[in-house]
Amino acid sequence: RGMHTMDEKFFEQCYHLAEEENPLKAVIFDMDGTLLDTLADITDSVNEALKVHGLPMRTSDEIRRFVGNGARQLIARAIPDGEENPLFETTLAIYKTYYDYHCKDNTKPYEGISQLLKELKRRNFKIGVVSNKPDHMVKALSQEYFGEFIDVAIGEKEGVNRKPAPDTLLAAMQELGVEQDECVFIGDSDVDIATAGNAETRFIAVTW
Repeated sequence: RGMHTMDEKFFEQCYHLAEEENPLKAVIFDMDGTLLDTLADITDSVNEALKVHGLPMRTSDEIRRFVGNGARQLIARAIPDGEENPLFETTLAIYKTYYDYHCKDNTKPYEGISQLLKELKRRNFKIGVVSNKPDHMVKALSQEYFGEFIDVAIGEKEGVNRKPAPDTLLAAMQELGVEQDECVFIGDSDVDIATAGNAETRFIAVTW
């Protein structure tokens, strides 16, 4: 998508929200499929883990449908018989290890995203990232690709409910110092829509 199109649609909605009684102060983004195009590296990593055990490979279109609920659910959807498969745990472990080392092979920001974040920051919006990726990876990728634009980045952590539970999104709001009615969550999936609803905050869906 061109920057002009993204600019026009996104800021039109932000302007509308800023005119409400409780103006918009923070924009929080999902990561995969919203800020970063990670599909190729995730697909390669899943297939590497499946290949080790001679399991059927998956296409990128299949992986696109499987992502959004964290690594465990991703592998459960990719492997025959899911978590009931005796090879499930080792396949999940191989995927996590391989993806840790290869998560930046082909990953890149979507066109116009860096300029968008720069403009949001110029307009004094607080910016966050909330993802079902592991927390260390969300922080590392946010720093790698977006640096000073991101004020807080939160991923999946042990003992914390992942999206669509509102926990990580609410934690990001708390760190940013904003209330639900001062924030909008931006995402690309039904998981993100449900997360915003559960957190009782506003939502904008992206289509790329």
